[in-house]
Amino acid sequence: MKRESGASLPVWVENISMPKTNPLHDNVKCDVCVVGAGIAGLTTAYLLAKEGLNVVLVEAKEICGGETSRTTAHLSNALDDGFPELIRLFGEDGARLAAQSHGKAIDKIEELIKEENIDCDFARVDGYMFATDNKEQEKLMQELEALQKIGWLDVVLRKHSPLSTLTEFPCLQFPNQAHFHVLKYLSAVANAFIGAGGRIFTKTKIVRFDTGPVVSVVSESGHEVAANHLVVTTNTPVNDMVTMHTKQAPYRTYAIGAAVRVGDVPDALYWDMQDPYHYVRLLKGKETSENPDELDLLIVGGEDHKTGQDTNLSQRFDSLERWMRKHFPMAKDVIYRWSGQVYEPVDALGFIGRNPGDSDNVYIATGDSGHGMTHGTIAGMLITDLIMGRPNPWEKLYDPARKSTKSVGEFLKENLNVAAQFKDYVTPGDVEDPSEVLPGTGRIMRKGMSKVAVYCDQDGVRHQCSAVCTHLGCVVHWNDVESSWDCPCHGSRFDPFGKVITGPASKDLGPAE
Repeated sequence: MKRESGASLPVWVENISMPKTNPLHDNVKCDVCVVGAGIAGLTTAYLLAKEGLNVVLVEAKEICGGETSRTTAHLSNALDDGFPELIRLFGEDGARLAAQSHGKAIDKIEELIKEENIDCDFARVDGYMFATDNKEQEKLMQELEALQKIGWLDVVLRKHSPLSTLTEFPCLQFPNQAHFHVLKYLSAVANAFIGAGGRIFTKTKIVRFDTGPVVSVVSESGHEVAANHLVVTTNTPVNDMVTMHTKQAPYRTYAIGAAVRVGDVPDALYWDMQDPYHYVRLLKGKETSENPDELDLLIVGGEDHKTGQDTNLSQRFDSLERWMRKHFPMAKDVIYRWSGQVYEPVDALGFIGRNPGDSDNVYIATGDSGHGMTHGTIAGMLITDLIMGRPNPWEKLYDPARKSTKSVGEFLKENLNVAAQFKDYVTPGDVEDPSEVLPGTGRIMRKGMSKVAVYCDQDGVRHQCSAVCTHLGCVVHWNDVESSWDCPCHGSRFDPFGKVITGPASKDLGPAE
């Protein structure tokens, strides 16, 4: 697979082949059009095709060319905002439904693996949330109390963690969590979808959405898909200009993969209680008689920050490695480094269902937070029920149109943060002349009243384009890890030459004025 969302190489993309697909070259009709071929789009398309519907899936890149390939592929219903906070926002019933929905998503993944006979390294494991000081220990007890309130009684407090180097403090043990190889899984799901009569068109960027009793999407090449229902699963909705982008905020998250000897780290999921928190899992190796010393891969993630709002991003990997060396001193060399992008909803839960302000036949899934694998699977289950006219107990909980007075503070904080980014219009540039931009890097330069994004390629040729994001006009910042221009307002990203990588922007950066 190609690196389509950044310069770094996630472990999942190596030696993976997706079904052969082509761009859309004709106008087509179907029951359901799904835009976005990550885990949410593929799961939704597959489940709808199994219901007997005619489903078309379109993707601007290749299959899983977006953020799904940049996950750490945890499968957990121990939600990262914590159950005391979920009870505050949604009550005990809502928090219970949230835990149950993510648990059911793990069950659904396991069910599909069995039905389609998928070899994707799926394993059920325990999860451990661990404290590292007295204050965190108090919060750990509050977490346990909240879990007992919602009836999750098989989560237990352990005096010692399963790994002595992890912490001297207690931990909570969450049973029945899991992990898998996400692209092995989704390659098989994509093939099964095609086998069920589904059609996938890749390298097909949608630039226009027309809604009504019959919805249609139009590609950059001018070809149209007309459908009775439209599902948009593009990480953040590219069919929405403003509304949903005020309800969530983009964050960059980082991961490293280091070799460990087989058996040195108990196979489990691990989370600390820092903010931002760290999360850990194993990708198991396979011992053979020819290679008895094959290693596992210890995957460590964290160091999150607002997209486009930090500098020296490569130092995030150094911080992750220092944390790993402290808690997992048996780790050997770091082999992989990659980053991804998640959207954090202002009230802790994602948005799945009918798109606010649209007709009843337009659906979205966004706001994955740190649970993209289970969230994307919930999206497939919930949206399938909505389209098939079946009741679903999670519909109200994940409703994109929901409003909560209890999350107003977070809503204001995130949107004031967006407003503050417009100060970039009056600041000086990073450089005064293009010659100051070194090969392989990008810098912002002021040119009169405008800001210009200057990229110098490895041959020393400098390329200039407008630094103004084509979504809502914020000034982009250079990402030295992924070699991209990132918008600090709503997370749009562009390649070094200004070509859009991911929305909400749908247009490339303009020419330098």
